[in-house]
Amino acid sequence: MNIYDIASQARVSIATVSRVLNGKGNVSEKTRNHVLQVIEELGYTPNIFARGLGLNSIKMVGILCSDVSDIYYATSVSVLEKELRKRGYDSLLCCTGDQLEDRKKSIELLLSKRVDAIILVGSTFKERGDNSHIVDAAKKVPVILVNDYIQAPNIYGVVCDDFNAMREAVSLFLDQGLREIVYLYDADTYSGALKLSGYQTAFTQRNMTADAMLTVRCGHSPESAREQTLRLLAQRRIEAVAASDDCLAVGALQAAMRIKRKIPDEIQIIGFNNSMLARSTIPALTSVDNKVEQLSRKAVETLIDVFEQRDAPSRKVLTAEVVKRETTY
Repeated sequence: MNIYDIASQARVSIATVSRVLNGKGNVSEKTRNHVLQVIEELGYTPNIFARGLGLNSIKMVGILCSDVSDIYYATSVSVLEKELRKRGYDSLLCCTGDQLEDRKKSIELLLSKRVDAIILVGSTFKERGDNSHIVDAAKKVPVILVNDYIQAPNIYGVVCDDFNAMREAVSLFLDQGLREIVYLYDADTYSGALKLSGYQTAFTQRNMTADAMLTVRCGHSPESAREQTLRLLAQRRIEAVAASDDCLAVGALQAAMRIKRKIPDEIQIIGFNNSMLARSTIPALTSVDNKVEQLSRKAVETLIDVFEQRDAPSRKVLTAEVVKRETTY
């Protein structure tokens, strides 16, 4: 029996049950009595979930990411740890890899360490099918997702509008009359699906159809993207490349330079994430800034709102922007 069960049985929010347990907040006498009656009927004893709302907290938050060597994830983890520390919370980081069983074990490990909450970094954690392991964890502690969202009690998502970000990036090419536009991607995640849809929608909004042969999946490395781009450049007169990640855009840039295609005169390239990679290449890469630092700060702000029993929206959306550099006009 946990606070989630009480909320479900009483047909009120988790926050309302917490306010009743803590004797705080604006709860009507009728609602308070109803919740207390349900608690008595079910024989509920407050468990470790209450720590996440301020009772006997150990001031520890678990953070999960698939690979901390990835620039996007590393940036997010760095900001999360810094923002949590400002608020008096320590963090416990687990790098899970890509296997579902390893992710489940990591969540179980964090719960066994009696963390006050869990933050999942990146959209790789949302499964296409069963997400019960995350939903079950949220019955014990608040779960915050960075750039992802699962609709379930006590789960909160802070996301970037990746769909419109990619749509606008590709529209920059189409508005110049470019048509042979490659889309490079490396994963079928929640975020990845939104980016792909944005790429396709940029065409359909102009009564055009994106060429499926130019939508190319490659490994998460510049080398893989470079080889795929070289293959396409040998077959067609590619005019532009939109990549789902800066490291893929770097590979496309290397391919174009290898065969001496003039940038941006003969081929234009846009990356995604606006990472250090985009600022470090010569020429410097145009890239979509998907606000990873802001997302991470908002994630911590949302968590603190939950801890302090303030109303927190289950989903917050930030707007990305294209940062133009030397690989586009």
